[in-house]
Amino acid sequence: MRNQKATAARRARVLPDGACPVCGTEMVERRGTLRLPINGEEIAVPSAVHLRCPKCDEVVLRFQDSKRLGEDAIAIYRRKHGLLSADQIRTIHDQFNLTQIELARLLRLGANTVSRWESGRNVQTAAMDILLRMIRDLPGSIEYCASTRREIGLSPAAIAQLLPAMVPSWESGIRPQQR
Repeated sequence: MRNQKATAARRARVLPDGACPVCGTEMVERRGTLRLPINGEEIAVPSAVHLRCPKCDEVVLRFQDSKRLGEDAIAIYRRKHGLLSADQIRTIHDQFNLTQIELARLLRLGANTVSRWESGRNVQTAAMDILLRMIRDLPGSIEYCASTRREIGLSPAAIAQLLPAMVPSWESGIRPQQR
């Protein structure tokens, strides 16, 4: 019974702001390399801002520092693996006058997936990166993707809006290959 009361008292203790959650010592802001798993791979993020306890070495991240660490880790992962950056993905849907939701629907993704890629909260797979590059670089790929969408519910008006996006490249003599 006595152990239960002592344990409950320790749990109920209120720590001052900036105190280590393990030992109660005042935390110190530091910059240093922290590691974060991205797609099962440990990514080292240099110069990450964090709080470190000088007594027990516990590391604590404030909300904004945690968010920045995740975004930086994803950007490093993308560069390491040669994936399109968030800005490059944004340029693709802008190039074809598509909203994020329209691009997601065209690629058969969830409505918020493209938004998460562009904000740096998630990273696209290598296969999806290749598909994005094909849409960006190969004339006729938007039309092909749009034509496959007819079967799964993209409205005729939305398809008609997608098709003119490639007309300038057709006028330059580049045409999609016919089967």
